[in-house]
Amino acid sequence: MLVRERIFEIEALLETHCRLIDEDRLEEWLDLFTEDARYEIVSRENVALGLPLPLMLCENKNMMRDRIVSLRNANIYNLHTDRHILSLPRIEMEDDGSFRVTTNYSLFQTNPEGVTVLFSVGCYHDHVVRGETGLQFRGKKVITDTGAVLSLLATPI
Repeated sequence: MLVRERIFEIEALLETHCRLIDEDRLEEWLDLFTEDARYEIVSRENVALGLPLPLMLCENKNMMRDRIVSLRNANIYNLHTDRHILSLPRIEMEDDGSFRVTTNYSLFQTNPEGVTVLFSVGCYHDHVVRGETGLQFRGKKVITDTGAVLSLLATPI
């Protein structure tokens, strides 16, 4: 059975992940991941069919860092503000002391004109480990309920 402190730490990690994206603090968001972390976004349909094609794939922290640098300096995308809503997480401890965490999410985006849309709904499948700075993501698989994206998928979910 998980102790309350561990549950609190995992919930704080999930909240920080969403808050940093919502506040466009993506450079700080990187600190939540181990160097060998894998970040991917894939549709529920592809998962169900065993199809490997993700909507976004970063196989390590350097790839995530490169994506953020590109986002800041090269990409042209729809300006927006993100707002995440999370469910309570389901937490399972692995034999090696790491955690498997599943959390449902809803992601709303608001454009500069003030129009808010439901951008994405799905769940996070996270592999959480104790890193140098506390708990970190070794893996974050975002499973979207649909592969259809209303606009560009520029920022992390």
